[in-house]
Amino acid sequence: MFNCSGRQREQQLQSVANVRQHADSTTFFNALTDESMFDMLESLLPEYRERVYTPTDTLSMFLSQALNTDRSCQSVVDEWFMSRQSAGMKAISTNTGAYCRARQRLPTSMIRELARHSGDQLHKRVPKQWKWKGRHVKLIDGTTVSMPDTPENQSVYPQRSTQQLGVGFPQCRLVGVLDLSGGGVIDVAYGACAGKGSGEQGLLRKLLGNMKKGDVVLGDALFPDYFLLCALQAMGVDCLCEQMSGRARIADFRKGTKLGACDHLITYPKPPIKPGWLSQSDYDAAPESLHVRELRFSPRKGVKGKTLVTTLCCAKRYKKSDLKELYKDRWQVEINFRHIKTTLGMDVLSCKTPEMVEKEIWVYLLAYNVIRIIMAQSALQAGCSPNEISFKHSTQLWLAWGRYALVVDQASWIALLNAMAHKRVGNRPGRIEPRERKRRPKSYPWLKKPRKQARDDVIKYGHDYRDAA
Repeated sequence: MFNCSGRQREQQLQSVANVRQHADSTTFFNALTDESMFDMLESLLPEYRERVYTPTDTLSMFLSQALNTDRSCQSVVDEWFMSRQSAGMKAISTNTGAYCRARQRLPTSMIRELARHSGDQLHKRVPKQWKWKGRHVKLIDGTTVSMPDTPENQSVYPQRSTQQLGVGFPQCRLVGVLDLSGGGVIDVAYGACAGKGSGEQGLLRKLLGNMKKGDVVLGDALFPDYFLLCALQAMGVDCLCEQMSGRARIADFRKGTKLGACDHLITYPKPPIKPGWLSQSDYDAAPESLHVRELRFSPRKGVKGKTLVTTLCCAKRYKKSDLKELYKDRWQVEINFRHIKTTLGMDVLSCKTPEMVEKEIWVYLLAYNVIRIIMAQSALQAGCSPNEISFKHSTQLWLAWGRYALVVDQASWIALLNAMAHKRVGNRPGRIEPRERKRRPKSYPWLKKPRKQARDDVIKYGHDYRDAA
């Protein structure tokens, strides 16, 4: 990072203090009303030379890219140009080079810590009525994102081995810990989609520090591994997951201690073979058996239901019906990832180097948490749950309010929160939809060779119009 004089450093800190007192509607800071967010921002600010694009301005513009439909650098620079013009400031160049270099100078640690802190603060401040039986519920799940096909990205996040070089795209796997009540992202771990420790369980083990005593973890059938359940139980964390498939985990409700219909306590023996990812010392330290609860429920009569495994073994305090309703909420993590990947657009990243890809991921997560903070305030004011409020509607209102609000005061802020709560998400329990598309795509063939080779073939032989018929 570049050095700056003491006077310039004071000016930068003063600009943050001014934001604290007079948050402008064109920046993201007016959403972060928590004093600790500003304190953390001050502590993470890098030293810099006096430039047009300060770190705070650059981060604000980077977040604006994540929230807007047109996520190009040119679009956000043009908006910044017009914003300065309307404020009577000196005109700047609309060339994107200076802004792109400013993005590269932004410390990844600064964006990462702001994203984590915003999610953690939202999680800690969840009111009691939003919790499940007075306990925090954390959702865990994995997903993948793709990025531009550059040699730098391919070296860190290689494409699938089944694809030819020059045809596929680099892929990154993410595993996240999200809060069920507030919807915020508490933390994520990411890496390549191939290699040792690249699976969802391997990435989840890097996030166990985010689990606190008394938490309840919800996950799908990829997560209830014996050693993971033992680790969570040792931390005082309970888990509710769908049972892993395979012969080793077929529930036999004739065994164990019967608690009700298709509901019993059972003992899992320690696997006799040590997994390759586990050290010998950790394998030896694991208990020889694990007491868990298995239960099965069917969504409809005549339809095979799901078998769940949990460490919530008290049938009086945690009834089977309660666990069934809680597991239905696991689908919320799929919805939240859809908001991040589809509504915000993180599904396909745009940066061409692994360093910028990492920053882009954290910027999207910070932008998502900012919207969730506003939605939580709206839900508190409306007396409902944040999960009942439309995320897309809230994002659209927030962007429109930032562009057109003539007066930024308490009254306009309350009006914004009220408007967000007007659009409620429909509650459709047990909804089942086919994973198929009705609208057909354009009838172009798939690109099955590197683009340069395909371009040379078109020049030499012309287009094959039969493929597009």
